[in-house]
Amino acid sequence: MIDLYYTPSPNGHKITLFLEEAQLQYRLIHVDISKGSQFRPDFLQISPNNKIPAIIDNAPQDGGSPISLFESGEILLYLAEKSGKLLSGELRERHTTLQWLFWQVSGLGPMLGQNHHFSHYAPQTIPYAIERYQVETQRLYNVMNKRLETSPWLGGDHYSIADIACWPWIHAHQRQRIDLDNYPAVNNWHERIRTRPATERAMQQAQSEKR
Repeated sequence: MIDLYYTPSPNGHKITLFLEEAQLQYRLIHVDISKGSQFRPDFLQISPNNKIPAIIDNAPQDGGSPISLFESGEILLYLAEKSGKLLSGELRERHTTLQWLFWQVSGLGPMLGQNHHFSHYAPQTIPYAIERYQVETQRLYNVMNKRLETSPWLGGDHYSIADIACWPWIHAHQRQRIDLDNYPAVNNWHERIRTRPATERAMQQAQSEKR
């Protein structure tokens, strides 16, 4: 059983997408960031960076005591290795997948997160910041579109943790003032993932958490 400390946000969705796709048993533990629950001492023991998601694997492969992990990219890699799913064992595809996973956690997520912040949450309107992160968002969408023009999935021939990491951020494209019709390969990829049964189940979890 996996305990998932969760908020229905792009980074939180990554882990429910994986768990539903791999059909691993898990328990959702809601972290109410609006009330500062991410700063509780018990949560900081699991996620010292006071961010979601975080997990506790109560049955790690080594048979030892439960293991806790934070950072969504590491959690995806850990769960892929634990389950043997969504990460190819073939050398080239595995490392192509990991390249795109690291691209997401180092670039796509942080830049689109800044886009969200300055466009929707900043207490002051700062045109320079809004424009800066909008331009960078468009650049990243172009990078992704070029990749998906030549490959069905980011890692290669198979759906993987790289696609799972990127999809929730692309799903929020309207908040980034992005028209997916301008990125047809990304649009096609987004729809193929959106209609997967595991994705539908994961997003239903998100809706139930918001109620």
